[in-house]
Amino acid sequence: MAGGPAASGPGLGANAPKSKLAGILMVSFAAFAGILFGYDTGTISGITAMKDWLRLFGQPTTDLKNHPTGFAITSAQQSLVTSILSAGTFFGALGGAYIADAVGRRGGVFLATAVFAAGVSLQTGCHQWAAFIVGRVLAGLGVGLVSILIPMYQSECSPKWIRGAVVSGYQWAITIGLLLASVINNATKNRDDHSAWRIPTGIQLIWAFILTVGMFWLPESPRFLIKKGRDADAAKSMSRLTSLDPTDPEIEQELNDIRANLREEQELGESSYMDCFRASHNKIALRTLTGIFIQAWQQLTGINFIFYYGTAFFANSGIKNPFLTQVATNIVNVFMTLPGMWGVERFGRRSLLIWGAVVMCICEYLVAIIGVTISIDNTSGQKALVALVCIYIAAFAATWGPIAWVITGEIFPLNVRAKAMSLAVASNWLWNFGIGYATPYLVNVGPGSAGLQSKVFFIWGSTCACCIVFSFFCIPETKGLSLEQIDLLYQNSTPITSVRYRQEMLANDVHAADHGPAEKHFDEKDESEKV
Repeated sequence: MAGGPAASGPGLGANAPKSKLAGILMVSFAAFAGILFGYDTGTISGITAMKDWLRLFGQPTTDLKNHPTGFAITSAQQSLVTSILSAGTFFGALGGAYIADAVGRRGGVFLATAVFAAGVSLQTGCHQWAAFIVGRVLAGLGVGLVSILIPMYQSECSPKWIRGAVVSGYQWAITIGLLLASVINNATKNRDDHSAWRIPTGIQLIWAFILTVGMFWLPESPRFLIKKGRDADAAKSMSRLTSLDPTDPEIEQELNDIRANLREEQELGESSYMDCFRASHNKIALRTLTGIFIQAWQQLTGINFIFYYGTAFFANSGIKNPFLTQVATNIVNVFMTLPGMWGVERFGRRSLLIWGAVVMCICEYLVAIIGVTISIDNTSGQKALVALVCIYIAAFAATWGPIAWVITGEIFPLNVRAKAMSLAVASNWLWNFGIGYATPYLVNVGPGSAGLQSKVFFIWGSTCACCIVFSFFCIPETKGLSLEQIDLLYQNSTPITSVRYRQEMLANDVHAADHGPAEKHFDEKDESEKV
């Protein structure tokens, strides 16, 4: 799903002691920002199915079979209210890089949470459709900014040995946000007043408050401070991050590495977005397109169909308690992300993406076939449908959920990394918007809609088949390689031959410094510490 992290930057504190407690605390809090997006994504599905919300923003209907509350909104309204958040996040993601350089990573988060809180407040207190939509846009801008700023802050402040866990931990927080939304929706759905939907909407202010207060206690990124010429502040910031004295030789060594990397970037000059698509020896164009398309295919697996429209879909399929079913699917999503966090370093990126897409493809075709061949009164068939959806979600959570973001953070070279990452993340939000907007027209029954209902899973099954082909031909195996070694991997192999070349690199202890001046300093840390 969208809003996950994209790790970048060389990372800090690689030479400091590996404090497990400090690493866990950093992962736990920095990843908390993922709850903002996960919760907002999950709560809208239940809110738009609540009677009071439909009574306020919809119209009375006599079609009680498809609209048991007696009220309904049009497919156009459902498309707009669901997808407009992603339109905001798209522009927020594109603007996040500029805000990060202007006011800092930490300062940018304060701005993002303020915008997000303004949007949530407008949604919570409004009585008009237009105001609710504007609130969704503002909340989307905030989430889009956070989706760039928080991963950037994490990657620049995390030791190399923990950065991969930080990335996956953010994705896990997104799934927790989805679960919290479904639980709270289920708790308030039967209220017959505005509190039914205002409580789950307003609770988002708590998440924004926690993130804001927590960021006050965290230091600014040392990399940003060095870039602004504030070396003394950078030393103090790194001292807090590594638990070392600001004058410690380890701190000075890390600061020197940052200065060296900064000089190297400045020597390369300011890169443009066009540079991301230029043919070159290190395949920048391929890498940029890989980042853009892996984010697109992640959305085209159909996962957000379940989290945006799952409540309505399960209800239309004849399932008696669609809210509880939505809770169950979110529980699967949360707990199956954990083996994905472990498996990405155990089995590798490429193989998990391929096999994850295979499982999702099979499940989605089976859901489509069962959906069109049984009646809504067939209890056994409905249980099979829910079970297959849960298996499909489990496959996504353990593979395409976290790994698409890990790949996005690993594959870009230094001189175009920020811009290429912004294009990839914006691609995720753009497809999120498109799928969220189009799905009601594809699924709903009525004038102007295709009425596919469960047959829409034939589409998602076909896109997952494309994911298999894409992963086989475009995704290299990068497990266990430093960012500099990944650059060599792209220069000297193809995605298909990358597994063998990666093994040769690790066996022969190949370093970027052995192949030219691009890597002027390479320390002697264990390979497992490099990300």
